Amino acid sequence: MKTYTLPAMNAVLQLLVLIAVTITGRSLYAQDNEPRFVLDLELGAGWQARNDVQIPNDSRGTRFALDDLAGDGPWPTGRLNGLWRINDRHGLRVLLAPLSYTETGTTLGEVKFAGQRFDATAPIRASYQFNSWRISYRYHLVNRTDWDLWLGGTLKIRDAEIRLRQGQVTATDDDLGVVPLFYLASRYRLTRRWSINAELDALAGGPGRAIDLGLRLDYDLTERWRIGLGYRGLEGGADTDDVYNFAWFNSAVVTAGYRF
Repeated sequence: MKTYTLPAMNAVLQLLVLIAVTITGRSLYAQDNEPRFVLDLELGAGWQARNDVQIPNDSRGTRFALDDLAGDGPWPTGRLNGLWRINDRHGLRVLLAPLSYTETGTTLGEVKFAGQRFDATAPIRASYQFNSWRISYRYHLVNRTDWDLWLGGTLKIRDAEIRLRQGQVTATDDDLGVVPLFYLASRYRLTRRWSINAELDALAGGPGRAIDLGLRLDYDLTERWRIGLGYRGLEGGADTDDVYNFAWFNSAVVTAGYRF
Protein backbone atom coordinates (compact mmCIF):
# COMPACT_ATOMS: atom_id res chain seq x y z
CA MET A 1 0.00 0.00 0.00
CA LYS A 2 1.24 3.49 -0.80
CA THR A 3 1.89 6.28 1.70
CA TYR A 4 -0.60 9.13 1.63
CA THR A 5 -1.29 12.33 3.55
CA LEU A 6 -4.33 14.27 4.62
CA PRO A 7 -4.09 17.98 3.70
CA ALA A 8 -6.98 18.95 6.00
CA MET A 9 -5.49 17.28 9.11
CA ASN A 10 -4.38 20.57 10.71
CA ALA A 11 -7.78 22.16 10.14
CA VAL A 12 -9.57 19.17 11.64
CA LEU A 13 -7.30 19.19 14.69
CA GLN A 14 -7.87 22.93 15.25
CA LEU A 15 -11.63 22.43 14.97
CA LEU A 16 -11.63 19.59 17.53
CA VAL A 17 -9.58 21.68 19.94
CA LEU A 18 -12.00 24.58 19.56
CA ILE A 19 -15.02 22.31 20.15
CA ALA A 20 -13.44 20.73 23.24
CA VAL A 21 -12.54 24.10 24.74
CA THR A 22 -16.03 25.40 24.06
CA ILE A 23 -17.65 22.40 25.75
CA THR A 24 -15.45 22.36 28.84
CA GLY A 25 -15.12 26.11 29.22
CA ARG A 26 -11.44 25.78 30.11
CA SER A 27 -8.46 23.45 29.85
CA LEU A 28 -7.14 21.78 32.96
CA TYR A 29 -3.89 19.92 33.00
CA ALA A 30 -2.37 16.86 34.63
CA GLN A 31 -1.90 16.98 38.37
CA ASP A 32 1.43 16.36 40.11
CA ASN A 33 0.34 12.90 41.25
CA GLU A 34 -0.17 11.66 37.68
CA PRO A 35 2.33 8.93 36.69
CA ARG A 36 5.18 9.99 34.43
CA PHE A 37 5.41 6.64 32.63
CA VAL A 38 2.80 4.02 31.76
CA LEU A 39 3.35 0.65 30.10
CA ASP A 40 0.37 -1.31 28.74
CA LEU A 41 0.56 -4.87 27.40
CA GLU A 42 -2.44 -5.90 25.29
CA LEU A 43 -3.12 -9.52 24.36
CA GLY A 44 -6.13 -10.93 22.57
CA ALA A 45 -7.71 -12.89 19.75
CA GLY A 46 -8.42 -11.33 16.36
CA TRP A 47 -10.82 -12.17 13.53
CA GLN A 48 -10.82 -10.72 10.03
CA ALA A 49 -14.21 -9.63 8.79
CA ARG A 50 -12.87 -8.51 5.41
CA ASN A 51 -9.63 -8.67 3.46
CA ASP A 52 -10.00 -7.93 -0.26
CA VAL A 53 -6.85 -7.95 -2.39
CA GLN A 54 -5.92 -7.14 -6.00
CA ILE A 55 -2.24 -6.73 -6.90
CA PRO A 56 -1.64 -5.12 -9.32
CA ASN A 57 -4.88 -3.17 -9.40
CA ASP A 58 -5.64 -3.74 -13.08
CA SER A 59 -6.33 -6.57 -15.53
CA ARG A 60 -3.05 -8.26 -14.59
CA GLY A 61 -4.39 -8.95 -11.07
CA THR A 62 -7.42 -10.85 -9.74
CA ARG A 63 -9.51 -9.32 -6.98
CA PHE A 64 -10.09 -12.02 -4.39
CA ALA A 65 -11.08 -12.35 -0.73
CA LEU A 66 -8.07 -13.29 1.34
CA ASP A 67 -10.42 -14.01 4.25
CA ASP A 68 -12.15 -16.70 2.15
CA LEU A 69 -8.78 -18.28 1.37
CA ALA A 70 -7.27 -18.03 4.87
CA GLY A 71 -10.42 -18.16 6.99
CA ASP A 72 -11.74 -15.72 9.57
CA GLY A 73 -9.43 -16.69 12.45
CA PRO A 74 -9.02 -16.29 15.32
CA TRP A 75 -5.31 -15.51 15.58
CA PRO A 76 -3.37 -14.29 18.61
CA THR A 77 -2.81 -10.54 18.76
CA GLY A 78 -0.63 -8.38 20.94
CA ARG A 79 0.81 -4.91 21.30
CA LEU A 80 2.94 -2.90 23.70
CA ASN A 81 2.01 0.70 24.42
CA GLY A 82 4.28 3.13 26.30
CA LEU A 83 3.31 6.61 27.50
CA TRP A 84 5.66 9.33 28.72
CA ARG A 85 4.24 12.42 30.43
CA ILE A 86 6.91 15.01 29.65
CA ASN A 87 5.13 17.68 31.70
CA ASP A 88 1.60 18.70 32.62
CA ARG A 89 0.58 19.43 29.04
CA HIS A 90 2.78 17.41 26.72
CA GLY A 91 3.51 13.73 26.30
CA LEU A 92 4.70 11.04 23.92
CA ARG A 93 3.44 7.58 23.07
CA VAL A 94 5.39 4.70 21.51
CA LEU A 95 3.41 1.75 20.16
CA LEU A 96 4.63 -1.63 18.91
CA ALA A 97 1.76 -3.45 17.19
CA PRO A 98 2.66 -6.54 15.13
CA LEU A 99 -0.06 -8.36 13.19
CA SER A 100 0.40 -11.46 11.02
CA TYR A 101 -0.95 -14.90 10.17
CA THR A 102 -0.24 -17.81 7.83
CA GLU A 103 -2.98 -20.19 6.67
CA THR A 104 -3.62 -22.68 3.88
CA GLY A 105 -6.80 -22.81 1.82
CA THR A 106 -8.26 -22.96 -1.67
CA THR A 107 -9.84 -20.49 -4.06
CA LEU A 108 -12.93 -20.77 -6.29
CA GLY A 109 -10.97 -19.94 -9.41
CA GLU A 110 -7.62 -18.90 -10.82
CA VAL A 111 -5.89 -16.02 -9.02
CA LYS A 112 -3.37 -13.70 -10.68
CA PHE A 113 -1.30 -12.07 -7.96
CA ALA A 114 1.95 -10.05 -8.12
CA GLY A 115 3.00 -11.49 -11.47
CA GLN A 116 2.16 -15.15 -10.75
CA ARG A 117 -0.83 -17.41 -11.39
CA PHE A 118 -2.43 -19.69 -8.80
CA ASP A 119 -5.09 -22.22 -9.76
CA ALA A 120 -7.97 -23.71 -7.79
CA THR A 121 -6.81 -27.33 -8.04
CA ALA A 122 -4.29 -27.21 -5.18
CA PRO A 123 -4.11 -25.53 -1.77
CA ILE A 124 -2.49 -22.10 -1.49
CA ARG A 125 -0.43 -21.06 1.51
CA ALA A 126 -1.27 -17.43 2.32
CA SER A 127 0.71 -15.15 4.63
CA TYR A 128 -0.50 -11.71 5.69
CA GLN A 129 1.51 -9.18 7.67
CA PHE A 130 0.62 -5.66 8.75
CA ASN A 131 3.06 -4.58 11.45
CA SER A 132 2.68 -1.07 12.80
CA TRP A 133 5.32 0.92 14.71
CA ARG A 134 4.17 4.34 15.89
CA ILE A 135 5.24 7.41 17.81
CA SER A 136 2.64 9.95 18.89
CA TYR A 137 2.64 13.44 20.36
CA ARG A 138 -0.12 13.92 22.98
CA TYR A 139 -1.47 17.27 24.17
CA HIS A 140 -3.36 16.94 27.47
CA LEU A 141 -6.24 19.26 26.74
CA VAL A 142 -8.64 18.37 29.55
CA ASN A 143 -8.06 16.90 33.01
CA ARG A 144 -11.18 17.03 35.13
CA THR A 145 -12.13 14.91 38.09
CA ASP A 146 -14.08 12.48 35.93
CA TRP A 147 -12.75 13.04 32.41
CA ASP A 148 -9.44 13.35 30.52
CA LEU A 149 -8.89 14.21 26.86
CA TRP A 150 -5.71 14.07 24.78
CA LEU A 151 -5.27 15.28 21.20
CA GLY A 152 -2.28 14.94 18.92
CA GLY A 153 -0.70 13.30 15.92
CA THR A 154 0.97 9.99 15.10
CA LEU A 155 3.72 8.96 12.69
CA LYS A 156 3.16 5.34 11.75
CA ILE A 157 5.72 3.08 10.10
CA ARG A 158 3.77 0.49 8.15
CA ASP A 159 5.53 -2.83 7.44
CA ALA A 160 3.10 -4.78 5.25
CA GLU A 161 3.40 -7.95 3.20
CA ILE A 162 1.11 -10.39 1.41
CA ARG A 163 2.57 -13.68 0.15
CA LEU A 164 0.99 -16.59 -1.72
CA ARG A 165 2.66 -19.94 -2.32
CA GLN A 166 1.44 -22.95 -4.26
CA GLY A 167 3.97 -25.71 -4.84
CA GLN A 168 7.07 -24.07 -6.30
CA VAL A 169 5.24 -20.85 -7.24
CA THR A 170 5.61 -17.95 -4.81
CA ALA A 171 4.51 -14.33 -5.17
CA THR A 172 5.08 -11.53 -2.67
CA ASP A 173 4.01 -7.92 -2.42
CA ASP A 174 5.49 -5.87 0.41
CA ASP A 175 5.46 -2.24 1.42
CA LEU A 176 7.34 -0.15 3.97
CA GLY A 177 6.15 3.41 4.41
CA VAL A 178 5.36 6.26 6.81
CA VAL A 179 1.80 7.46 7.32
CA PRO A 180 0.64 10.46 9.43
CA LEU A 181 -2.43 9.83 11.60
CA PHE A 182 -4.67 11.91 13.83
CA TYR A 183 -4.54 10.87 17.50
CA LEU A 184 -7.33 11.09 20.09
CA ALA A 185 -7.58 9.49 23.53
CA SER A 186 -10.06 9.85 26.36
CA ARG A 187 -10.62 8.46 29.84
CA TYR A 188 -13.86 8.65 31.83
CA ARG A 189 -13.75 7.70 35.50
CA LEU A 190 -16.79 5.77 36.65
CA THR A 191 -15.54 5.37 40.23
CA ARG A 192 -12.20 5.66 42.02
CA ARG A 193 -11.07 2.32 40.54
CA TRP A 194 -13.19 1.82 37.41
CA SER A 195 -12.72 3.80 34.19
CA ILE A 196 -13.63 3.66 30.49
CA ASN A 197 -10.78 4.34 28.07
CA ALA A 198 -10.85 5.05 24.34
CA GLU A 199 -7.96 5.58 21.93
CA LEU A 200 -8.02 6.34 18.21
CA ASP A 201 -5.45 6.68 15.44
CA ALA A 202 -7.17 7.55 12.17
CA LEU A 203 -6.75 8.96 8.69
CA ALA A 204 -9.27 9.36 5.87
CA GLY A 205 -8.95 10.87 2.45
CA GLY A 206 -6.90 10.46 -0.70
CA PRO A 207 -6.59 6.91 -1.99
CA GLY A 208 -7.36 5.19 1.30
CA ARG A 209 -8.03 5.28 5.01
CA ALA A 210 -6.75 3.87 8.30
CA ILE A 211 -8.67 3.41 11.54
CA ASP A 212 -7.35 1.89 14.79
CA LEU A 213 -9.93 2.16 17.57
CA GLY A 214 -9.62 0.70 21.04
CA LEU A 215 -12.32 0.69 23.74
CA ARG A 216 -11.53 -0.68 27.19
CA LEU A 217 -12.94 -1.01 30.69
CA ASP A 218 -10.13 -0.70 33.26
CA TYR A 219 -9.89 -1.59 36.94
CA ASP A 220 -7.13 -0.22 39.19
CA LEU A 221 -5.77 -3.05 41.33
CA THR A 222 -3.33 -0.72 43.09
CA GLU A 223 -1.89 2.75 42.51
CA ARG A 224 0.57 1.20 40.04
CA TRP A 225 -1.20 -1.82 38.51
CA ARG A 226 -4.37 -1.99 36.45
CA ILE A 227 -6.12 -4.58 34.32
CA GLY A 228 -8.61 -4.14 31.51
CA LEU A 229 -10.97 -5.85 29.10
CA GLY A 230 -12.00 -4.43 25.76
CA TYR A 231 -12.41 -4.36 22.00
CA ARG A 232 -10.09 -3.25 19.20
CA GLY A 233 -11.05 -2.60 15.60
CA LEU A 234 -8.60 -2.16 12.72
CA GLU A 235 -9.95 -1.09 9.35
CA GLY A 236 -8.54 0.50 6.26
CA GLY A 237 -6.56 0.10 3.10
CA ALA A 238 -5.67 1.76 -0.19
CA ASP A 239 -6.93 1.86 -3.76
CA THR A 240 -4.06 2.90 -6.05
CA ASP A 241 -2.80 1.97 -9.49
CA ASP A 242 -0.52 -0.67 -7.97
CA VAL A 243 -2.53 -2.02 -5.03
CA TYR A 244 -6.10 -2.63 -3.94
CA ASN A 245 -6.34 -3.92 -0.38
CA PHE A 246 -8.96 -3.19 2.27
CA ALA A 247 -9.06 -5.18 5.49
CA TRP A 248 -11.09 -5.14 8.71
CA PHE A 249 -10.01 -6.93 11.90
CA ASN A 250 -11.92 -7.20 15.18
CA SER A 251 -10.22 -8.27 18.41
CA ALA A 252 -11.27 -9.10 21.96
CA VAL A 253 -8.42 -8.03 24.25
CA VAL A 254 -7.21 -8.10 27.84
CA THR A 255 -4.63 -5.62 29.13
CA ALA A 256 -2.24 -5.20 32.02
CA GLY A 257 -0.84 -1.78 32.81
CA TYR A 258 1.96 -0.56 35.08
CA ARG A 259 2.39 3.10 36.10
CA PHE A 260 5.56 4.60 37.54
